[in-house]
Amino acid sequence: MSDAHPEHLGTVRNALTHYHAGVLAAARRLTELRDPAAPPPVPLAPPEPDAAYTRFTDVTDLVLSRLDEELYLLDLMRSPGTRTTKAFASLTMVARAVAHIRRTGERVIFLTPTSGNKGSALRDAVARAYATGFATPDELRVVMVAPAASTAKLRGGPLSDDPALRAANPLALADVDTPAGVKDLAKDVVDHYADDALAGTGFRCWYTLDLDNYRVADSVRAYAEAELLPLTEDSAPRWHAHAVSSAYGLLGYHLGHRILTDGHYPDLPAPARHPGFFLVQQLATPDMVVSALGRAVPHYTRDGETGPWRQSGDDAAFPAVTDDPAEVIDPTFYTKNPVTSREMDPLIHQHGGGGIVVSRRECLDRFDRVRDLAARAGLTIVEDPARIREWSLVKALTGILVGRERGLIPPGTDVVLHASGYYTDDTIPPLPVEHTEPVRTAPELAKLLTAAASA
Repeated sequence: MSDAHPEHLGTVRNALTHYHAGVLAAARRLTELRDPAAPPPVPLAPPEPDAAYTRFTDVTDLVLSRLDEELYLLDLMRSPGTRTTKAFASLTMVARAVAHIRRTGERVIFLTPTSGNKGSALRDAVARAYATGFATPDELRVVMVAPAASTAKLRGGPLSDDPALRAANPLALADVDTPAGVKDLAKDVVDHYADDALAGTGFRCWYTLDLDNYRVADSVRAYAEAELLPLTEDSAPRWHAHAVSSAYGLLGYHLGHRILTDGHYPDLPAPARHPGFFLVQQLATPDMVVSALGRAVPHYTRDGETGPWRQSGDDAAFPAVTDDPAEVIDPTFYTKNPVTSREMDPLIHQHGGGGIVVSRRECLDRFDRVRDLAARAGLTIVEDPARIREWSLVKALTGILVGRERGLIPPGTDVVLHASGYYTDDTIPPLPVEHTEPVRTAPELAKLLTAAASA
């Protein structure tokens, strides 16, 4: 990924440090909006950048590239240990935890339910804190719980390779009925077991599944746009496209946009208007698109006993043909009926946009075109799609292509793609399954929390 690529329009080095004033403004805004009776485990604001913080966050570059006359790609995947946008929030959370430890002397242990990427990014951020001297294993640890269905998504790294670090930072593989069940399992531990599990260890449990943890860091997306591709009165209509599970990233962008338009970050120009949002999802978890469009997934009928499934109607927002009407292209996108639709729907209705659900067939039919577009941003997608472990980039580009073909994205509309994830087993090695701990119940997970704190 060379910054000298001819289609690159600009690079922001170390965005978390570069836009620190904006991140602080976002943290202040969210703090004001929160229920004072339910404060976060540690304050939302990250510490002031010093040499250690700057070194720790120095994997948060952003690059904006132009792919064609009306398509731009904002590369959020430049952290080598994650190759996903989740690095931004994870590094911010670790920095906040370290500031809490320095301020109070109380140690922190994260408990993070995940389908893969959020937890892997948090583990990578903790490992980076150790490697850069920002924090030590005695101060900071992480317990991750993922569904068994996500085994292929789990990534290796320093916390897995070293036996002592593996014991202090275990990864639980949960036997749950549905992938989203890991959230209920972890929340049960937090509500009923964590205090006893950590009694006498000196650790505070931080349950990470809070939208604000992500919105603070994802506000940098709006700041990068304001610096590299300002929205002026003369700009063409603009939509932001994103492959989403709960759309945390777009809601973070919206927060940053508000900070700019309200004048709370005067270092950058205020956008002249708010862009539309275009959501890309898969058939197994289409609920944000369904909610935004106000209509259900169409009925599908199978061709014979072994043929593909065909849509009974002609709804352009859903695949015409699929191999499975409940198809899972990527298990990372595991959230059903996300509460974030309540925030996203009004934004789309007010500012424009929409959504599309794509099938694997559609991704494969356009795979060569997707690879060519990505290459214009200096991103190499492997020739064999079977080697892909993170599909966000491919899904999002496919959704944009199909959306254009079917008139869901009007001609003359500029689209900014949030490139939020892509990796293979070659770019980030998989986690050996023997480095996981099986759990089924909340008491079993609580025992793992105790073991991690005592290691």
